[in-house]
Amino acid sequence: MSKNASDEMIGMAQQEMEYRVELFNKLTHSCFEKCIEKRFKDSELNVGENSCVDRCVHKYWQVTAMVGQLLSASKPM
Repeated sequence: MSKNASDEMIGMAQQEMEYRVELFNKLTHSCFEKCIEKRFKDSELNVGENSCVDRCVHKYWQVTAMVGQLLSASKPM
């Protein structure tokens, strides 16, 4: 493998990692805002918050996968 190809692969891996970190941060922020009470009463999530976070994360990943499929299907070859 040439140096240019190796550099390109490293660059692509870095972009993918940045995308994943950004996606995780957006998911965390979105689900926290939606599901967690603003006045903390306990040190752990209650049953309702846990359930909400589970559903929120599941939906977030579903939508992300759908968008990814739509974008890859619409790319010209």
